[in-house]
Amino acid sequence: MGIPRELEDAARIDGCNAYSTWLRIMVPLTKPVLATVAVFCFMWTWNDFMGPLIYLTDESKRTIALGLSYFQGSARSSPEMHLLMAATIYSIIPCVLLFFVSQKVFVKGIVFTGVKG
Repeated sequence: MGIPRELEDAARIDGCNAYSTWLRIMVPLTKPVLATVAVFCFMWTWNDFMGPLIYLTDESKRTIALGLSYFQGSARSSPEMHLLMAATIYSIIPCVLLFFVSQKVFVKGIVFTGVKG
């Protein structure tokens, strides 16, 4: 359904073994998929709130997502919105940088999906 079997057969005719076929043909063709999965996994773990809330007890090891919840204030105090917005911008910088770094691979994957061989 994804990578044509003919590419593997052509590599085998050219003298590639299974490892070099995987390394030279399969991995470069799946780079856009691997980059997408890597970005989604990073964003999932970066924005995870419940896992660190349950498992972490030491305040020095809290994540940014947990830190954002402290900026929202409590029932007695109102949230300081300017601090919350500044912390939110600070927390999305790694996700945006990762997207811009991997954008070249995304565009290459979109371009090659329309190419018929």
